[in-house]
Amino acid sequence: MHPLFHPLFIDYCTYFNGNQDYFECHEVLEEYWKEIAPGKKNHPLVGYVQLATGMYHWRRNNTIGAMKILKKAMNNFSINQSSPFFDFIEFDELCKNCEMSMEAIKNGESFKPFSLTLTHAKFASIVDRKIEELPNVSKEFLLHKHMLRDRTDILEARNNKLGLSQKHSNKED
Repeated sequence: MHPLFHPLFIDYCTYFNGNQDYFECHEVLEEYWKEIAPGKKNHPLVGYVQLATGMYHWRRNNTIGAMKILKKAMNNFSINQSSPFFDFIEFDELCKNCEMSMEAIKNGESFKPFSLTLTHAKFASIVDRKIEELPNVSKEFLLHKHMLRDRTDILEARNNKLGLSQKHSNKED
């Protein structure tokens, strides 16, 4: 199976092109990245995560954060241009849209979403079908999603990790 047919990458494209739920884009692709290349900060999936994060920040008017992370995404894309993770995405258009977004941010323009151009017919068909299944969500929800989600599992995982770290540091004493 081509790596872009992975359900989490399909979900990323669905959220990105469908309802522009960039927060969810980040969540699903970070999961995929951790599954196949944990810790590899220059992996192409990290660039896609950075793209979604930059778009999320721009929509929230965090222009400094948006510019910083979109530049990182562009750098990632440029060093990974020949990766199979760009096989079904119109790469030049992706980069042009990122550059236009950064220019718009620099010029103080309002948030403008763009879509990923999918170049593989079967892949595009799957994404389009999943877009039709997306629930309607308000722009307000998308704007503040990071503050509205249930973070119980994240906090428990962090506490468990801290507990492990404390045990290790106590053994060294």
